[in-house]
Amino acid sequence: QVQLVESGGGLVQAGGSLRLSCAASGRTFNIYHIAWFRQAPGKDREFVASLNWRSGDTFYRDSRKGRFTISRDNAKNTVYLQINSLKPEDTAVYSCAASLRPSLRDIDQDYWGQGTQVTVSS
Repeated sequence: QVQLVESGGGLVQAGGSLRLSCAASGRTFNIYHIAWFRQAPGKDREFVASLNWRSGDTFYRDSRKGRFTISRDNAKNTVYLQINSLKPEDTAVYSCAASLRPSLRDIDQDYWGQGTQVTVSS
């Protein structure tokens, strides 16, 4: 089992920045990657970015690269998502997920955190 705990969401004005955290614990040696997803009201959940647990390689949904940066602190088993130049359309529940296999489909993720709300005001 892997446990994931997110933190760092909140209310921010457009143009601001946030850093979301995803702390992993448990059987982390089995993890293939940790990914961030988000779900806006009335919309499907979408992939944002992922980080390979072993290599540290990162991957982004096309339009996310540039404003979004995924990184990790190995000592803390924590993955971060830095979001800059926030826009109202970034408002969503952001969730991190861990997968034991190389799939970025949300249905293939094996473990999920509880999610953290990000609200961007205009």
